[in-house]
Amino acid sequence: MGSSVAPKLPVLDFTQENLAPGSSSWLKACSDVRQALEEYGCFILKYNKIPLQLIEAVFGVSKELFDLPTETKMQNRYDIPLTGYVGQIPKLPLHESMGIDNVTSLQATQAFTNLMWPNGNVRFCEYVYEYAKLASELDQMVARMIFESYGVEKYYDSYTESTSYLLKLLKNRVPKGDEPNLGFITHTDKSFTTILHQNQVDGLEVDTKDGNKINVEFPPSSFVAVAGDALMAWSNDRIISPTHRVIMNGKIDRYSMALFAFNTGILSVPEELVDEEHPLMYKPFDNIGLLRFYRTDEGYKSKCPIKAYCGV
Repeated sequence: MGSSVAPKLPVLDFTQENLAPGSSSWLKACSDVRQALEEYGCFILKYNKIPLQLIEAVFGVSKELFDLPTETKMQNRYDIPLTGYVGQIPKLPLHESMGIDNVTSLQATQAFTNLMWPNGNVRFCEYVYEYAKLASELDQMVARMIFESYGVEKYYDSYTESTSYLLKLLKNRVPKGDEPNLGFITHTDKSFTTILHQNQVDGLEVDTKDGNKINVEFPPSSFVAVAGDALMAWSNDRIISPTHRVIMNGKIDRYSMALFAFNTGILSVPEELVDEEHPLMYKPFDNIGLLRFYRTDEGYKSKCPIKAYCGV
């Protein structure tokens, strides 16, 4: 009798100093990234270009942020749905999150900081901005590998030129008494890609294609790269956008950061990814429009929002 081993996400090591585009280690990484995203829609990556001290500093200022009064936090609002403050939801008492849109712009991060701390908080602004810049470099490396692995790298520059980053700072507190331990509902990301990091408190649960659940364990100084609905559509359904949720089982509050890459232009399936085996599944679409659609009744009720939004 074969014992069933719990499935695990692939772990890719990006810490090699020589991961230079065109090198053999780069080409292998491109192929590994593509395989992981086609099979699981996400993977763990080890990466050492973001200093540990910086990451610890960001979690420190995150805690300060969530300790602010609720009415201060609720001022975090943007025109685009789902980007600002989320919290005080009776069915999701453990979850609170805030967003900094266009976080790789110092001006935008400064504006968020001034809104939360009218008297200023230089440390918060510096640490978060620095972290976002480094994490966006990691995201761009993953995106470039995706484009190269499909042989469509000629579209990569125009993709990055119209990419904007949203950083969500998230807190899931420990349940009290008989509160349910759901940290966040089952969902798919609406981004192109997402880079996740956490304070060593696990809780992320990812669904596999065959209906199993993977409890993701992040090794220290590692990140999880996740494909969003926009990437699934761009890849013409080669890559999956995995459903995932957060379950709180421990005794320590979980702080995490999610850097979402949103394309601000119009995304369309590269013609190279359309063939007899893969007929065209999606019309050209607006990634931010997908977020707006998701907040409508039709978008909210649809089993697969991106297909309802721009499926052929």
